[in-house]
Amino acid sequence: MEAAAVAAALGFLLLAVASASRDEAREAEAVRALLARLLGPGPAASFSVSVARALAPESGLDTYRLSGGGAGARVQVLGSSGVAAAAGLHRYLRDFCGCHVAWSGSQLHLPQPLPAVPEGLTEVTPNRYRYYQNVCTQSYSFVWWDWARWEQEIDWMALNGINLALAWSGQEAIWQRVYLALGLTQSEIDEYFSGPAFLAWGRMGNLHTWGGPLPHSWHLKQLYLQHRILDRMRSFGMIPVLPAFAGHVPKAITRVFPRVNVTQMGSWGHFNCSYSCSFLLAPEDPLFPIVGSLFLRELTKEFGTDHIYGADTFNEMQPPSSEPSYLAAATAAVYKAMIAVDPDAVWLLQGWLFQHQPQFWGPAQVEAVLRAVPRGRLLVLDLFAESQPVYIRTASFQGQPFIWCMLHNFGGNHGLFGALEAVNQGPAAGRLFPNSTMVGTGMAPEGIGQNEVVYALMAELGWRKDPVTDLEAWVTSFAARRYGVSHEGAEAAWRLLLRSVYNCSGEACSGHNRSPLVKRPSLQMVTTVWYNRSDVFEAWRLLLTATPTLATSPSFRYDLVDITRQAVQELVSLYYEEVRTAYLNKELVPLLRAAGILAYELLPSLDSILASDGHFLLGSWLEQARAAAVSEAEAHFYEQNSRYQLTLWGPEGNILDYANKQLAGLVADYYTPRWQLFMEMLADSLVQSTPFQQHQFDKNAFQLEQTFVLNTRRYPSQPQGDTVDLAKKLFLKYYPRWVAGSL
Repeated sequence: MEAAAVAAALGFLLLAVASASRDEAREAEAVRALLARLLGPGPAASFSVSVARALAPESGLDTYRLSGGGAGARVQVLGSSGVAAAAGLHRYLRDFCGCHVAWSGSQLHLPQPLPAVPEGLTEVTPNRYRYYQNVCTQSYSFVWWDWARWEQEIDWMALNGINLALAWSGQEAIWQRVYLALGLTQSEIDEYFSGPAFLAWGRMGNLHTWGGPLPHSWHLKQLYLQHRILDRMRSFGMIPVLPAFAGHVPKAITRVFPRVNVTQMGSWGHFNCSYSCSFLLAPEDPLFPIVGSLFLRELTKEFGTDHIYGADTFNEMQPPSSEPSYLAAATAAVYKAMIAVDPDAVWLLQGWLFQHQPQFWGPAQVEAVLRAVPRGRLLVLDLFAESQPVYIRTASFQGQPFIWCMLHNFGGNHGLFGALEAVNQGPAAGRLFPNSTMVGTGMAPEGIGQNEVVYALMAELGWRKDPVTDLEAWVTSFAARRYGVSHEGAEAAWRLLLRSVYNCSGEACSGHNRSPLVKRPSLQMVTTVWYNRSDVFEAWRLLLTATPTLATSPSFRYDLVDITRQAVQELVSLYYEEVRTAYLNKELVPLLRAAGILAYELLPSLDSILASDGHFLLGSWLEQARAAAVSEAEAHFYEQNSRYQLTLWGPEGNILDYANKQLAGLVADYYTPRWQLFMEMLADSLVQSTPFQQHQFDKNAFQLEQTFVLNTRRYPSQPQGDTVDLAKKLFLKYYPRWVAGSL
């Protein structure tokens, strides 16, 4: 009997070893395939990639080792996982070859022969997890992506060492199966789901119905996409985070189960109860574990599992009761529904609720949630830790493990912004906090495709124990890698940006662009900024000095558009101040002069330079949405979803301009007409000696905004015009005025 038991145990171990070996081989092959996509098959042959779990120390922390290179020798990349090997490859390309990988385009000019790695290089990350995404990113950035775009993003994730990320596509198709099984009708389900551009907030219980219904084809395509996303993430050894039941249910559940115990929550985001006021199932109701386990069972049957699940019950919504006993019960119910299906479940919780409503979440309320789940089974994202860390005031989340996250961006807004010093120092401070339970770092932006320097630093910190010692030297190297060549003017420009737009500090720092340019005008607009505007204008000048050398670099041209866009944003604020001063002083001629420049010269010029780069085109944005459709009717529906999100956000401008972007076409046909209307009404007010009627302006502006949303005009999806020429013209027109102080 004993011999049989030993033989069985030995057999199990052999199976485990064989499985681990297969995983290692699969992950190494995934990195080799990434390398071929990145560099092409020829250059990729100069690298040897392998994966060995044994490379990691006893702690199991991801590790990579680089060696080889030099004349005739292949570069050897060894990682303890596929992600670790990809991160090691990126380190070699970055630090030894001067390459740069970014959303806006990569600079991958390899020196020949490939540089040798002196004496080998081994790096062990101090972070068990390097997390990526925010529930909102799924809607603000990923919503219309096809597999080709997802493949690029997962490659970017692997190269930046990400090993934990949300994988939430396709969940509505699973929920549809569950609701049908519970007895809801298809029309009730269709009425419940929000539209594609607003699914993130449907998933967190903030919204329902708005922007819907979801077409049948949407479910099919998202299921297909989710399978490919999961397969690729797992091939690198990443851990995909799947969704779980948080407690929100359709109102129609009360028709099927008349005695069900539900609470209707309050409204959210200035929406009325036609689109918000979601129904929350009582934690003690017998239906709670049934719905939760039905969903997770169906989900894991379809997609498999890696045992980490995300759920947010009270995201930006005040719970029905502040009683700790209720909060503990509501939290425990979510967790119990998870472990009923997966005994190994770990709950990934966005800690945003504690930060967003600190007046509600006192010590007793926070403790009730954190202690309702066994220690180690709740993994908390300290979502906005670079500005308002929660771990400090919750005794390191009462002993639950947490991930120090940089949120950085709200709504996917454009606008140069960062708090690089806080980001640089924050993770190390989190690890050194007394009795710290920090287990990782994370990037959790609401929208991507902006301020790439911020994400380059944060990704690097995922593999560093200590902060970068000299951020000026770091950003200088960043510029040289980004453009593929060192240029004194360009590097000086980046150092100016580091000390200004990228040097926000304190709790007031928020990556939400509130510039007058992208807001509905009024006489009460705030124009103050945390930096010296002269640094932006000087950086603009310095970057332009680099055009003879760097104009062929796509990344340089992108940055030239971006800093010119920022300079125009500053000019809009300054001309607006002149308009307001002239109006308050009842001076018509100065008002007309400044108003004419802002609304009829500056904004059209901004639209023109944005049109010169494919990353700043409304046409590309809307074509992504249309391409996701299977019919013209669907294409129109998706396009309207996208237009709403960029502007009104809701039927009545409920979260107006929250997701503002500076895109060619959007500036011309949305922001510019609104500014022109404002200027005309201000001038009329002065001419007629009547007070400016903000309420009437708002009504008239809403008509313009709604006209844009409902319009079907198609916009160019290919760039037009020369970035350098357009930037120079703007610079030569406005920079001398700025220097002379005579705008």
